[in-house]
Amino acid sequence: MKIAVDAMGGDFAPLEIVKGVELARDQFTDIEFELFGDEKQITAILQNSDRVNIHHTDVTIDMGEEPVKAIRRKKDSSLVLAATAVKNGEADAFFSAGNTGAVLAAGIFVIGRIKGIDRPGLATVLPNLSGKGDHEYFVMMDMGANAESKPAHLYQYGFLGDFYAEKMLGYTKPTVGLLNLGTEEDKGDAVHKEAWQLLNGSDTLNFIGNVEARELLNGAADVVVTDGSNGNTALKAIEGTALTMLKMIKAAIMENGVTAKIGGALLKPALKGLQGKLDYSKAGGAVILGVNAPVVKTHGSAKAEAVSNTFAQIHQMITSNLVPDIQAYVAAHKDDLSAKQLDAEQDN
Repeated sequence: MKIAVDAMGGDFAPLEIVKGVELARDQFTDIEFELFGDEKQITAILQNSDRVNIHHTDVTIDMGEEPVKAIRRKKDSSLVLAATAVKNGEADAFFSAGNTGAVLAAGIFVIGRIKGIDRPGLATVLPNLSGKGDHEYFVMMDMGANAESKPAHLYQYGFLGDFYAEKMLGYTKPTVGLLNLGTEEDKGDAVHKEAWQLLNGSDTLNFIGNVEARELLNGAADVVVTDGSNGNTALKAIEGTALTMLKMIKAAIMENGVTAKIGGALLKPALKGLQGKLDYSKAGGAVILGVNAPVVKTHGSAKAEAVSNTFAQIHQMITSNLVPDIQAYVAAHKDDLSAKQLDAEQDN
């Protein structure tokens, strides 16, 4: 299999991207990496060129650029060239740690969306810290691809997230919840009320109703459906809270004398375990579900290990036939998933 890599995307590119490629290359003997970026910089870092091909370009899309304009104006950028390689069948998947909006735009407009999916969404895997059962993670989408969504789009996210949880996490009949400001059926705005009715009316989904943000990490559901604005806000709140709590614990230990430091030394293994549970990058990057190939975006600040973990995720997506299976499922259930038909049903 071949993975097209935007080697220049990310805060620490190309150094950490190339190092991550080599870690994954040494782990997976069946992956060939197509790196798009500055050949001189990449070659200076690369320790071993085995199964690594470099496609030179000195054009990049910066983090702050307007996404759609950038992919249209910079067709020879590392990000667009990597996506184009997938579109042309020269690679099986697309990876980047760069501009999230540009990755989304390239996934949708260059690689293309699956027919029958109206708005592809960004899905990520987050930790379940409840300690109950064997479900260590849950899937949440949309995480920022679409600031506003119609009820029909949220309904489609339920199916996409359910499919991902089954194929990638191995969950049987995963529970699906709708992120809302209360658990009652009539909570939220008109969009969420209508989405609740659509999800609840599905004979396929194991829909359990609304879930609240405070219960997300406590195993509220295996799949959490949300619009991009609320999803991205929840994700950043979780990230910020986790980092702040760990810093506060460290500061409390360091500022309270020898006894506290001794206690901190004894607690160090437990705290490392907690930090590991909160590090959702171990499960890989965020996936654009609803496009015609695996498109995965890892955090802009990702280091080599997180990059390598994302390649492991992509490897699983390809070997499990995730995208072709989604395409087949959507085609077989096109009437049930049609946004136009669902909107018409709501209007009636």
